[in-house]
Amino acid sequence: MANPTNSKAARTSQALSCKSIDKLIADSEDPTRRLKKTLGPWSLTALGIGAIIGSGIFVLTGTAAAGEHFEAPSLLHAQVLDMFLNLLHSGSISGALMHGRPPAGPSIAISFLLVAVACSFAGLCYAELASMIPIAGSAYTYSYATLGEIFAWIIGWDLILEYVVSNVAVAVGFSGYAKAQLAAFGLVLPDHWASPVYAQGHWTGAYFNVPGFLIVFILTLLLVRGVKESAGANNIMVMVKIGAILIFLVVGGMLVRPSNWSPFAPSGFAGIVTGGAIVFFTYIGFDSVSTAAEECKTPQRDLPFGIIASLIICTLLYVGVAIVLLGMMKYTAFGSGRAAEAPVAYALEQLGAHPFSRTVIVVGALTGMISSLLVFQYGQARIWYAMSRDGLLPKLFSAVHPKYKTPIWSTWIACFAVGIPAGLVDIGDAADLSNIGTLFAFALVSLGVIFLRRTQPDRPRTFKVPLVPWFPLISIVFCVGLMTGLTVITWLRFFVWLGLGLLIYIFYSRRHSEFAKQK
Repeated sequence: MANPTNSKAARTSQALSCKSIDKLIADSEDPTRRLKKTLGPWSLTALGIGAIIGSGIFVLTGTAAAGEHFEAPSLLHAQVLDMFLNLLHSGSISGALMHGRPPAGPSIAISFLLVAVACSFAGLCYAELASMIPIAGSAYTYSYATLGEIFAWIIGWDLILEYVVSNVAVAVGFSGYAKAQLAAFGLVLPDHWASPVYAQGHWTGAYFNVPGFLIVFILTLLLVRGVKESAGANNIMVMVKIGAILIFLVVGGMLVRPSNWSPFAPSGFAGIVTGGAIVFFTYIGFDSVSTAAEECKTPQRDLPFGIIASLIICTLLYVGVAIVLLGMMKYTAFGSGRAAEAPVAYALEQLGAHPFSRTVIVVGALTGMISSLLVFQYGQARIWYAMSRDGLLPKLFSAVHPKYKTPIWSTWIACFAVGIPAGLVDIGDAADLSNIGTLFAFALVSLGVIFLRRTQPDRPRTFKVPLVPWFPLISIVFCVGLMTGLTVITWLRFFVWLGLGLLIYIFYSRRHSEFAKQK
């Protein structure tokens, strides 16, 4: 009979076992599961821009500048940090009930800059690990090599949530935006077939949101065909949306009234911070570059370049749009209605801009959503592929198409995991799960850099984070700080998801991983 103590120790040992970096690289060279290497530095940069710049630049800027107001205060929608601070100060959490978020005003440009700085520390950590471990899987793979199997599973399960939730939200948003724009041209899509079945807590009477599902299905056909074709399509879409942004900066810049920039920060630093919490969602995506590691020609050099270049370019565009938009109209104009839903298009229309420029903005917004969907669906399939290759998911997920050399079943499963929910539900405030999942991943990657510097200091690094451990620690502090700014209900949903993942690990993944087979 097996000794229970030894059995428990073995399980603990397996959970904390790290996979050798050399073994990870060797597994990626398996001819039956090897992916095709076609991407260069600028294609990787375009992937990052494609993921980061979606509809948010055309939508969230106005919302964050004008602030948000909730009719009914709710503890579930209270920020976790506010709740604890009020509990410490007064012994009561009643003061933490959320009535809204203060307006950032024109200082939203500072919010974009601060969030970019916070992301840049995590971006440097991603760049170092990506240059050392050029393997598909992003934060999941890095955690397996640095922290152990249980942490790898947790972050992989977390990334599945992040990618699915984010893409369902974008697909539903694309459907609504496309429906509204088609109606402006006289083509009306029936609500029964172009709306979520369940939204904002009630049944809508719709049958299925066909546009939301259809866009995911079409992009999946492209992704299955090959990464080179997908990257080429993404490059075109990135050029279109950057062109749309530059046209807005020129046209809108001529309509700026400097008096609209005053007061610059109507709510002080509190408004800048809450504005940053709202716009953080727009920066999610630069980590998608690292999922392309196995399809990159020179990953040690090109992955750090793609991650850092995409962050810098997107930050400059975000800050430019914020300054111009808030100079065109007073921030209070973007509080509700169409001004809140499409602030850039609304400002151009109200100030009499040429119809051509307004059309370009619409095209840019739609293209931004499509490219974000494309890159996130691409990244999601690569994470499932990496987890399957390590035995933590069924082998079906790591099957590679014999002709196109893409993870065929992971890509199609990702299609239906996003497309069907997008056809049925509008997840609304559950989209914050994407934020908390991303921040959690950023924190673990930053921790991984510190661990590898201590355990493998002599391993070659083509890119190094400066001032280790201080820069990674700053990244962790920023990430945890932003996580505490999320709501109670977001944390509850996150813990439920992690609990479900832990059960799957105990009853399946732990028994099928490579370390279990070795025992």
